[in-house]
Amino acid sequence: MFEKLLKHGGRIACGLIVGAAAPAIADEVGCVTTAWKLIGANHKVCVDVFEDPKIPNVICHISQARTGGISGGLGLAEDPSQFSLACRQIGPIALPAKLSAEETVFSESTSLLFKSTNITRLWDAKHNTLVYLAISRKVIEGAPANSLSTVPVMPWGK
Repeated sequence: MFEKLLKHGGRIACGLIVGAAAPAIADEVGCVTTAWKLIGANHKVCVDVFEDPKIPNVICHISQARTGGISGGLGLAEDPSQFSLACRQIGPIALPAKLSAEETVFSESTSLLFKSTNITRLWDAKHNTLVYLAISRKVIEGAPANSLSTVPVMPWGK
């Protein structure tokens, strides 16, 4: 866990337990510097990957802006609500017998207090499609930033 804290500049992967499973924890794929800072960490965009905790063979990549500087390097800065989401089927999908219509599958803190990025899986039964919605949440006031990705449940090639 300590390595995870260091890798994300002090950010803590967190989440609410929904049902019997906790949201997934992401692995960092890599980061690209967007602005060089003389003192402290650079501003950057980082890409993380996580697997849907209840649906094997579905993965999501999320890119998020990360604030640099001294406060960002210490994990004290509030990251901007700028992110993108892409989810894909990487193998055969077997849906659980009881699939919730809505479930949080990933949550990550984007400030020391009160702000997080949450990814919720929605089930579109009519179109046999998993819908993943990333939103930024603030405890005090909501943030409209969001990103959407869909995964149609289809047969996997032989």
